[in-house]
Amino acid sequence: MKRQYFGTDGIRDRVGHGVMTPEFVLKLGWAAGRVLCKQGHNLVLIGKDTRISGYMLESLLEAGLSAAGVNSRLLGPMPTPAIAYLTRTLRASAGIVISASHNPYYDNGVKFFSSEGTKLADEVEHAIEQEMKLPLVTVDSAQLGKVERIDDAAGRYLEFCKSTIADHTSLKGLKIVVDCAHGATYHIAPNVFRELGADVITIGSNPNGLNINDNCGATAPQQVSQAVLEHQADVGIAIDGDGDRLIMVDHTGAVLDGDQLLFIIATARQAKHQLSGGVIGTKMTNLGLERAFEQHAIEFKRAAVGDRYVLEMMQQLQWSLGGESSGHIICLDQTTTGDAIVAALQVLESILESAQTLHQAKQGFCKYPQVLINVPMTQPIDIENSATIQQAVIEAESELAEQGRILLRASGTEPLVRVMVEGQHSQQVTLIAEQLASLVADVCQVNH
Repeated sequence: MKRQYFGTDGIRDRVGHGVMTPEFVLKLGWAAGRVLCKQGHNLVLIGKDTRISGYMLESLLEAGLSAAGVNSRLLGPMPTPAIAYLTRTLRASAGIVISASHNPYYDNGVKFFSSEGTKLADEVEHAIEQEMKLPLVTVDSAQLGKVERIDDAAGRYLEFCKSTIADHTSLKGLKIVVDCAHGATYHIAPNVFRELGADVITIGSNPNGLNINDNCGATAPQQVSQAVLEHQADVGIAIDGDGDRLIMVDHTGAVLDGDQLLFIIATARQAKHQLSGGVIGTKMTNLGLERAFEQHAIEFKRAAVGDRYVLEMMQQLQWSLGGESSGHIICLDQTTTGDAIVAALQVLESILESAQTLHQAKQGFCKYPQVLINVPMTQPIDIENSATIQQAVIEAESELAEQGRILLRASGTEPLVRVMVEGQHSQQVTLIAEQLASLVADVCQVNH
């Protein structure tokens, strides 16, 4: 079922351009309200990250929902996983997140959660798109939706996060640097770790609407790495702008990505006989993690890239742990979506129970050299059906001799082709990646 507007993570664009215009977002709120009303729903939660455009988009969605006769509750700046949690616990019909996740401030987006706190099914997104084709008609004045603000949303979510680890677990004695990327967790994440007993140093917690993800957070962990060394901290925690990606740093300043964090959580759960099934990764997951899980007799499967596909496979197999190299970690036994704070607590609980440092806990997993190059795409190209590109991939794979992997894919959130190559030898991997990226760029130029 092909969708016109929805990508792998909602609808996203540069504000004022493409689909992220006032006219479109107003109509989107109305169309979503119409679809949800048809299903008997009448209450939607709206939360946002800290981008300056969030004020405008919040008002537009609120107006569109009201025109469709749907009541809404405003949460203010809240992490994406918090909106999923509150949608479920407040028995709302759906949740709307205004965020472009790890993108710069000038982008923004809209994504939806179902009443169960999961991403909307494809057919519901398709139904919303179909409704967008109709003229906007406002319900009778007596049926217009009402709007209220929920003032204790942050406190509710903070207490939930704390409840995801054992009652006896204390972070006392740990010095932690927390980088909130000037994003949606700025007023929550530091308090979670502080209330659990940690000595917390906070950076990236002064949003001004324009500095979200600006050389900080999970996509730029150099700042938290430097702060860990400066403060002689035990651990660094870097979260992205909307709070669903986690990257961590050990006491040496070394960065741990989502694959390494998955390894720590999975092996700790296995040691306690609490690993339900195996672990789901993606086509981007490092080959070294797959090899490490083989040594620990932990079953591992790959989903398509995107946390929604990881979640779908987890639900199909009834497994409780999955995630992406980028730092989306999903603990289905705790919550319904990727959650950076919850995942960080799982890692911290694991190392405390094993009396290890984060540096020691990662040692059982040796990452294969991996190079990822993003190639700007001026217009969509069909990678799968490009004979030139596919022939180059075949030749490169034979050069790796089954000791590595190659993945070329169009990004679902940005106009990019991602070229990923991994193998046992760093120089070889880098050379192949650069050659393929150059070829993809040439093909894009020719097609343009």
